[in-house]
Amino acid sequence: MTFVDTHCHFDFAPFCGDEAESLRQAAEAGVEKIIVVGVAADRFAGVLALAERYDPLYAALGTHPMAIAGHQEAHLHQLEACLRQRTPKLIAIGEIGLDLYIEDPQFDKQQAVLDAQLRLARQYDLPVILHSRRTHDKLAMHLRKLDLPARGVVHGFAGSEQQALAF
Repeated sequence: MTFVDTHCHFDFAPFCGDEAESLRQAAEAGVEKIIVVGVAADRFAGVLALAERYDPLYAALGTHPMAIAGHQEAHLHQLEACLRQRTPKLIAIGEIGLDLYIEDPQFDKQQAVLDAQLRLARQYDLPVILHSRRTHDKLAMHLRKLDLPARGVVHGFAGSEQQALAF
């Protein structure tokens, strides 16, 4: 059996700087692959570099809803530029999604950025790593609207079985 950690932040303190030891411990626990998620454009290069440096690491890139305040249109172009490179280590778009728990959620902007990233996932045939807090039904609606294949991960899901099936 292969274990895959689908959500890791090796690019965040206190997790960065000792990746080799963390990977050794993960391997001892049976975790063979780890996806490092980039949550904002300023982290894309670092996440990709980590994935290239360590065989068990893979990258997912996207704009997290909690990073929406700093998001600019150019960041979507930066994400697409990374996707166009077709590196085998970039295996998903994420962590992306919706969040109504944060103060000043700029929800219209969150939804627009989410839809743009979901379109990129469809265009480049990649799964998504989704973030959803207090937005499960709305997020499922966006997925249906864009007619994405049902593949990916909803990180930290705390909804009902019915809501899970809607994804």
